[in-house]
Amino acid sequence: MCLIWLYYFEIQGKKMVVKVYGAASASVNRVLICLIEKGIEFETVPVDLNKGENRNPEYLNLQPFGVVPVIQDGDYTLYESRAIIRYFAEKYKFQGTDLHGKSNEERGQVEQWLEVEAQNYHPHVYNLAIHILFASVLGFAPDEKLIQESEEKLAKVLDIYEDRLAKSKYLAGDFFSLADLSHIPFIHYLVGAIKKEYMIRSRKRVSCWWDDISNRPSWKKVLQL
Repeated sequence: MCLIWLYYFEIQGKKMVVKVYGAASASVNRVLICLIEKGIEFETVPVDLNKGENRNPEYLNLQPFGVVPVIQDGDYTLYESRAIIRYFAEKYKFQGTDLHGKSNEERGQVEQWLEVEAQNYHPHVYNLAIHILFASVLGFAPDEKLIQESEEKLAKVLDIYEDRLAKSKYLAGDFFSLADLSHIPFIHYLVGAIKKEYMIRSRKRVSCWWDDISNRPSWKKVLQL
């Protein structure tokens, strides 16, 4: 019995460090922001996409689609960045920043705006990033028509955000949540390397919201990594 309890306390007392596999990317950064907000210790494990390390059998055993990121939390493995941030927000609900809200209604709003980010916002900003920033690296010519269409569609989404932010400080309510966090990495591209900052600055409330969330200590730490 003593040996059993000793083993139990050794396991319980062992400091587990989350491993984050990936390269410098928006999806990986989404996860890192969440971990820092929750005060979870982690280490990054580089995966060099240019060298095809994401196609190595060892990596495909973790992520069969060969994309980043992947996390290992003890013996638990999970991929897809939005699934990962949901997992940590729930598992460590009472640690660090509460990113899910305090009631079922707040949680519902967080989930709603996370879906808006994934389904309505992300596809358009992703197209801009791929065709403006990475087309030459990936070996194809930018599709100017797609760039224009994506910019127009993204503008309509941001108009809806402008209306929403007239009613609350953040997307899901008057609290910072996963819904806001999930936007940070790609808006960083949008106002920086993509050179479409006007899309944020031309909308007063969206601009104030961006200034707020982009100045969080968690994001500043990610930028220093």
